[in-house]
Amino acid sequence: MKLIRTEDAVGQVLCQDMTQIIPGKSKGPRFKKGHVVTEEDIPVLLSMGKVNLYVWEMEPGMVHENDAAHRLAALCLGPGTVAAGEPSEGKINIKAATDGVLLVNTQRLNAVNATDEVMVATRKGGFAVREGEALAGTRVIPLVVREEVLLAAEAAAAGEKLLEVQPFVVKTAAVIATGSEVACGLIEDAFTPVMVEKLAAYGIEVTYTVTPGDEMDAVVAAINEAHEAGAELVLCTGGMSVDPDDNTPGAIKRAGARIVTYGSPVLPGAMLLVGYFDENVAGEKLERPVPVLGVPGCAMYNKATVLDLVLPRVAAGVPMSKQDFVVMGEGGFCLGCKPCTFPICPFGK
Repeated sequence: MKLIRTEDAVGQVLCQDMTQIIPGKSKGPRFKKGHVVTEEDIPVLLSMGKVNLYVWEMEPGMVHENDAAHRLAALCLGPGTVAAGEPSEGKINIKAATDGVLLVNTQRLNAVNATDEVMVATRKGGFAVREGEALAGTRVIPLVVREEVLLAAEAAAAGEKLLEVQPFVVKTAAVIATGSEVACGLIEDAFTPVMVEKLAAYGIEVTYTVTPGDEMDAVVAAINEAHEAGAELVLCTGGMSVDPDDNTPGAIKRAGARIVTYGSPVLPGAMLLVGYFDENVAGEKLERPVPVLGVPGCAMYNKATVLDLVLPRVAAGVPMSKQDFVVMGEGGFCLGCKPCTFPICPFGK
């Protein structure tokens, strides 16, 4: 930095806050560190007793933090995201432009953050977000940065966007509540109302419900009927443990679903099954596969389970792979806090 006459400071970047005192009225920073001095600022600064100023030496090839923030924000702005106004003190935030699931390009995010003097901090990917919510913030560390630093960060992103919000696209669902005790009317079906409430949070309407009991053929028939009826998501509740008479996993497979995983490294919810129908009942390939979930019993009485980590992506039509579940082990242990504060708590994050 260098010391210059205030009259010569137009276009220069302040190195520190400039405090203005108005007796009996106010005392506080009139100009903040990083402010670019304008012609109109000169008389104000002089009235504050600032005859000389410490400024950054803006040599060729140096970029101001606000301009750098715009360039870093551009690396983040994938579909469904938008910059939240202009930079403030060198930082610019990214927010959701739609309801949906936040997807983070972790590989590229890490590569960008490995670049010295830049940072991008995001929320955890895979969770539901609402339009207008903050997703991330980014800035460079110094007040001015060398152009080659920004070029390195841009090269690390490799032309890929770091963030995306995929809107919720699934609109209808079927709930198949297994269990002979439910089918026979010995107990009330308490599972379906819970699923209806959870799905409604994503704009999904339950259009088909049935209680087929536990017999394999009956469960297979119910799954096929739901698929034929055009349900965009099929939930089979209960019957997911390892007991010999738990036929739900087998029924899902026999109905023709492609199984992605049976079991997840998440508690509660280790017995989750996720599969997809890739074809309709006529054998024609679907543009968007229909998810079929075998929901473990814990989802009926626990507020937060593996189902809550999966539903945002399922509702947005984001295909899930085995690897998506492998990485859930870190953060996949719920502490069972009372009262439950999900999704504010660290579960899944």
